[in-house]
Amino acid sequence: MEYWRQCALWLINCKVLAANHRVTWESAQVFDLAQTLRDGVLLCHLLNNLRPQSINLKEINLRPQMSQFLCLKNIRTFLAVCSDIFGMKKSELFEAFDLFDVRDFGKVMDTLSKLSQTAITQQTGIRPFPSEESVQDEDIYNHLEDLIDENGVEDEEDLYDCVYEDEDGGEIYEDLMKTEAIAPPKQVETDIRSCCLTEIKQTEEKYTETLESIEKHFMTPLTMFLSMVEMEKVFVNIPDLVKVHKGLLVEIQDSVHHRSAQNLHQIFITFKERLLIYGKYCSHVETAIICLDDICKEREDVRMKLEECSKRANYGKFTLRDLLVVPMQRVLKYHLLLQELMKHTHDSSDKTNLRTALDAMKDLAQYVNEVKRDNETLREIDQYQKSIENLNQTLSNYGRPKGDGEVRVASVDKRAKQDRHIFLFDAAVIVCKRRGDNYEMKEVIDLHLFKITNNPTSDKENRKWSYGFYLTHNQGQSGFEFFFKTKELKKKWLEQFGMAISNIRPENATNNLHEFNMHTFERITSCNSCHMLLRGIFNQGYLCSKCGLGAHKECLGRFGSCGKTVAAQQNKRTPVKHERPPPPLMRECCLVPTSMCKCLRAPANPSFTMPVLKLLSDPGSVRTQKKTQQLFSLNVHVFLSQCVTFFVYFFRAKIEIQADLFAFADCIFLAGLPKMLVIRNYFGVPSPTSGPHSASRRSQPDVRNAIISVVSGQNPGDERGWLLSKRRCEALPMFAGPMERLQAGTELLHRVNSTYLVRHRSREFTEYAISINDGPAPQGPGASHRSMAVIRDGN
Repeated sequence: MEYWRQCALWLINCKVLAANHRVTWESAQVFDLAQTLRDGVLLCHLLNNLRPQSINLKEINLRPQMSQFLCLKNIRTFLAVCSDIFGMKKSELFEAFDLFDVRDFGKVMDTLSKLSQTAITQQTGIRPFPSEESVQDEDIYNHLEDLIDENGVEDEEDLYDCVYEDEDGGEIYEDLMKTEAIAPPKQVETDIRSCCLTEIKQTEEKYTETLESIEKHFMTPLTMFLSMVEMEKVFVNIPDLVKVHKGLLVEIQDSVHHRSAQNLHQIFITFKERLLIYGKYCSHVETAIICLDDICKEREDVRMKLEECSKRANYGKFTLRDLLVVPMQRVLKYHLLLQELMKHTHDSSDKTNLRTALDAMKDLAQYVNEVKRDNETLREIDQYQKSIENLNQTLSNYGRPKGDGEVRVASVDKRAKQDRHIFLFDAAVIVCKRRGDNYEMKEVIDLHLFKITNNPTSDKENRKWSYGFYLTHNQGQSGFEFFFKTKELKKKWLEQFGMAISNIRPENATNNLHEFNMHTFERITSCNSCHMLLRGIFNQGYLCSKCGLGAHKECLGRFGSCGKTVAAQQNKRTPVKHERPPPPLMRECCLVPTSMCKCLRAPANPSFTMPVLKLLSDPGSVRTQKKTQQLFSLNVHVFLSQCVTFFVYFFRAKIEIQADLFAFADCIFLAGLPKMLVIRNYFGVPSPTSGPHSASRRSQPDVRNAIISVVSGQNPGDERGWLLSKRRCEALPMFAGPMERLQAGTELLHRVNSTYLVRHRSREFTEYAISINDGPAPQGPGASHRSMAVIRDGN
C-alpha cells in the first residue's frame, strides 16, 4: 500500500478522519491528504485524541479559512506539543512551511510515522504506520506545491467535515431532553401538531430543570471553593438564564394547558429580547470550559468536589463540563421546534402568527451565532496584534479580517517589487515584512482613500509573481501594485479586496441624501428597515451620520429621504426670524397620512425629523381655544386613527399652536392641542424611530422636562397632566394589554390602513406604546407598522 494511504488509514484509526473521507476514495491522490492537513487543525485534534487535553483549544484556530498566519500558528502549536509532551526530537519534526506550502510532504508523513511510534501513542493500542512495505512513491510529492498553488481550496467547509460535529454537546443535549414515552389517547394518535406542542413543553421543562440543577448542585456548593472571579468565568450568566427560563416555562405551560397554544407565538415574540442574554453565554462558554479544566488540573479539592456534585445532580452521568455546553444547544433549537410546529399547523391565521414567532427565533439564533463568531474573530485579531511589531494602531478598529498571505508590493512611482506579508481588513491593509515567526509593520494603507483597478496585461505573462492589480488613490496620489504567485491567488485576493471596499463604501450608502457608515453599536440594536437585529458585537451594521438610522448592509437602499438633510434644505429656503414666533404653519410627522395632512394644511412628505418642543403656558384664553377647535374640528375616531403620532412627535418646522394647556386632558374629545413651540430640531442618536422620547437627551433641563411632560403626561410642576389616566386608558377599546412590538405587528397585519392600538410594553410594565398599521410593507407582501411613543406611569 502507498505510504500516504497508510498514513490516511492511521489517521482514520485515530478518529481524526471519517471512515468515508475523500482520501479513502479510489480516485484520491496524495494531494487530497496534503490539502486536508495543511491548515493544522486536524493535526492539533490528533494530539488531543492521542492524549486528551494535550493542546489547549484556546491556542488553536478551528476555522482558519486558509489564513496563512493562522494556519502556520496551528502547525507550530502541533510541532511544539510533539516536542514538549510526546518527546520527539527536533530532527524528527518537519518545518511549518513544509506542510503549509507543501514543500516537503514526505517529511510531514515521516513526522506522523514517528509520532505513531511514540510511547504515548503506543498506549492507545493503535497500530503505528507504516505497517507494511510501502510502494516507492517519492516522485509524486515533487509537484504538490504547484498543485496547491493552482487549485487552492475549492470547498473549505469540506475540510472540517471530519472534525467532531457533536463537539458542542449535541449528544448530551439529546440525552437530557429525552422524555418518557407516554401513549397518547386514541383520539389524538395522528395529531402530529399536539406532539409538537408536547415536545416544546416537555423539553422546556427538562431544560429548565437542567439549569436549576447546575445552579443548585454545582454553583452553590462551589462558592466555598472558588473565588468570585472564577465563579463568573465558569458559570458566566447561568443565574440570569435560570430566571428567564422559569418565566418562559410558566408561560408555555399555561399556553399549552389552558389556551390551546393560541398565544404560543406571542410568548416567543415577547421573550426574544430576554433571550438575547445567550449572546454573552455562548461567546464565553468555551473560555468557561477551559477555565474549569485549568482549575481541575491544579486543584484536587475542586476536582473531588465536582465529582461529588455530579453524583448528587445526576448520579454521575454528566459532569459540569458536559452540562455547560447544553444552553448553547438549547437556544439554537427554538426555531427548529417552531418550524416543525408550523409545518403541521393548517389554520392560516395560526400559521401566520407562528411564522412571525419563527422569524423572531431565527433572528435570535443568527444573533447568538454571530456574537460567538465575533468573539472568535476578536481573539484572532488579538493574535495578529501580538505578532506584528512596530504597530501602534488597534487592529479591531479596521473591521473584520479578510485574509492574509505573501505578496509582492510595488509603489507605482518606484516600481521595485518587495516581498511582503499583508493582513487585509475591511478598512485597511497592513503591509509587513516577515521576521521569523513574527512580522514588522511597514505601512498601513487606508482603503477609504483607494479604489481597485485590475491590470489584465499582467495575466498574459504566465509566470509566477506576475499576476497583479492596482490600488489607485482617489485623489491621484501615489498608489500601489500587488503581485501574486498564481492567477488563482490573484482572483482570490481581488475578490477579498473588493469585498472589503464594498463593506466600507456600500453601494446604497448615500441613497436619498443619507450618509451611512460602518458602525459599532454599543447596545443591542435592530435595523430601522427590516427590524431584525444587527448581529455581532462590533461593526454590526451601518449608521447614518445625519439622521441616526441604523441598518443592515442589504437594507441601505430601502430608506426614504434623510430627515436631517430635508430639514436643512427647508431651513435654507425659510430663514428663521428670532424677533417673534412665525405664523402657524402646520407640518406633518412621519406617519400622518395624506388625508390628515390636508386637514393640517400641509403636504404629505415621507421624510421626518423629530423636534425639541417647548410648552408655552397661556391657559384660559377663550379666543385661543375657539381658534384651535375650529382648526381641528375633526371626528375623534378619524383623528385618533390617522394622527396618533401627531400627539407624540408633533411638528418638524418651527411653529406655535395656541391652545389651553389645562384643557388638554379633554382634547382627545374636543380636538384641541396644547400651546407649543418647536425651539430646535432633533438630529441625535438614537433616531426618532429607534428609541422612545429621544429628545429628552437634550442638556437643558427646561427643554428636557417639557419633553417628558409631553411623553409621560406629567407637567414639570404640579399642574394636571394632559394624557388620560391609566384607569381611563385601559378601559378604552383601543387598549390591547401587555404586548411587544412584533406581536403588535401580527395583530395589525390584516387590519385596514391606519388602524392603531395602545399597548403595555411586556418588558417594562410601567411603559405604554402606540402601534399603527401604516400600509403595505415596502419590502414585500404584508403590512408594516410603526411604534411611536412610550408613555410612563406616574413619573
